[in-house]
Amino acid sequence: MTNNDSFRSLRYTFNLNDKKMIKIFSLGNLDVTREQVSQWLKRDDDPDYKSLKGSEFASFLNGLIIKNRGKRDDAPPPEPESWMTNNLILKKLKIALELRSDDIKDLMALSNFPISDSELSAFFRKRDHKHFRQCQDQFLRLFLKGLQLTHRPEEGPDSIVD
Repeated sequence: MTNNDSFRSLRYTFNLNDKKMIKIFSLGNLDVTREQVSQWLKRDDDPDYKSLKGSEFASFLNGLIIKNRGKRDDAPPPEPESWMTNNLILKKLKIALELRSDDIKDLMALSNFPISDSELSAFFRKRDHKHFRQCQDQFLRLFLKGLQLTHRPEEGPDSIVD
């Protein structure tokens, strides 16, 4: 799953227009234009498509955290990571949406993908921990699908973009 795929899914899930997305990027210390946002939202086969770099997507997710949870007075804004993994995307979304493990398990159950506590906690461990587990594209895709079913239930499962 590319950064652009996750970005498009989040835009749809939270019904964010371009103005809101630009504001979220600015909260993450990245100034972007409407044209850039539009290019990142295009499909891969569109001639105007631009790939969303890891650092740009990290700025968006950092901005989403600040938007939802507020700025921390005692710390400077976080520096965006240079590249994003599915584990890091999952972690940032967990923080931004203030999700507990049970909430994530419920989202995954909505996507018909039950997961145990130990399997879930493995995604949030440090990479060098012996029980660390790489978050695969399928898991992230189903997590985003669960978010869509939760935040846009009126749309129904047929409108979900995989």
